Amino acid sequence: MVHVKKVVKETPLHSVLEDNDAETQSETLWEKRVSQTEDDMCGPKDQRLSPDGNVLDRGEKEGEAEDEENKEEKTRGEERVISDEEYDTDLELGGKEVAYDPTGQTCYMEACEMLQVMPASYFLRHMQNNELSMMHHGLGPQGTKALAVPLVTNTSILKLNLRDNGMEGMGGAAIAKMLKENCYITDVDLSNNNLGDSGATAIASMLKENSTLLSLNLSGNHFTDCSAEDLSSALMTNTKLQHLDLSHNALGGHAGQTLRDSLSENTGLRSLSLAWNCIRGRGAVMLANGLEGNIFLRTVDLSFNGFGKEGAIALGQALKENNVLEELDVSNNRIPPEGAIHLAMGLKVNKTIKFLNMDMNPIQNAGCYGILKSIQENPHSAMEILDFPDITVNQDFEDLYTAVKEIFPALTVKHRGRIGTFRKAKT
Repeated sequence: MVHVKKVVKETPLHSVLEDNDAETQSETLWEKRVSQTEDDMCGPKDQRLSPDGNVLDRGEKEGEAEDEENKEEKTRGEERVISDEEYDTDLELGGKEVAYDPTGQTCYMEACEMLQVMPASYFLRHMQNNELSMMHHGLGPQGTKALAVPLVTNTSILKLNLRDNGMEGMGGAAIAKMLKENCYITDVDLSNNNLGDSGATAIASMLKENSTLLSLNLSGNHFTDCSAEDLSSALMTNTKLQHLDLSHNALGGHAGQTLRDSLSENTGLRSLSLAWNCIRGRGAVMLANGLEGNIFLRTVDLSFNGFGKEGAIALGQALKENNVLEELDVSNNRIPPEGAIHLAMGLKVNKTIKFLNMDMNPIQNAGCYGILKSIQENPHSAMEILDFPDITVNQDFEDLYTAVKEIFPALTVKHRGRIGTFRKAKT
């Protein structure tokens, strides 16, 4: 008769599958891991076999057979103890030995079956790579949840790209829970997944606990000012994240005010992108004030917002105080010539800015001239590239550029061309 011993082990992964579908099942893959080991099996009742395969006489050699059987039972007992204690090396499921799977392929297949989604063969083939890129795979919320389960304990993947998979808030929450447990992944791209405010809340909660993640791309996820509040709170406590992309969202003026304090206090971020949002008015001014107090950011992208004149004035003031920032992109921000002149006042004393993009702003030749003049008057300027590729300039600007090049020979100024030099092409 076969005696089966079941060992039930709790795992921390059940939270990844917590939702309406998974909770309806009485037992799930994450609540229990069952390891089965067989006891010894007795032979026919009336005979014993010696080690050489001969049949032992029941009467004369029964004692000897019993001694041999006791030794075998003792050996099997020791093996059972080792199997129970070191269950991560071998598992016996249904009487059949199965090697332990460190990548989680088995549990991924079971999670897919439970959530009724098709397993991603690409994922199964690349689970042991250092970088996993699964852009445009159409995982959806349920497929993302299934994917998150084996990633909790995966130790191979360091960079994870799940761009454009329609994971929505539910899938984003599953990835966030996974990142609370996984301490190996350092680079994550969740852009264009329609995470929404609920997804932002889950991501923010993760950032308060995760101490491994260095780069996070959340571009194009329909975040609003509510998302900004959650993320701002997380940035005030997280000191490990270095690169954050919040571009192509719907962050408005209130988001600028919310992010001000977090930018002033954050000590981890090195680059931040808020491009293609709706930050304008007082929100733009408050955000610029936050940049004034930050002494760690090196690169900031504020393009395609609405900073206007007031925002440019605040940025100029920030550049007077901030001597850490190296790259600033304020292209397409409706900055007029007066705003460019005020921004130039900050460049006149700044010692660290190397790259400034003012493209697609109505600053005209006057604004370009004022910015270049501030570089000329700053002997400690570190400027290397002034970008005005969509703006035409006049001869006065060209003459000034020639003079500035003698002081800063490494400086490059990009513009659309000089007024009066365009001629109609001949056919």
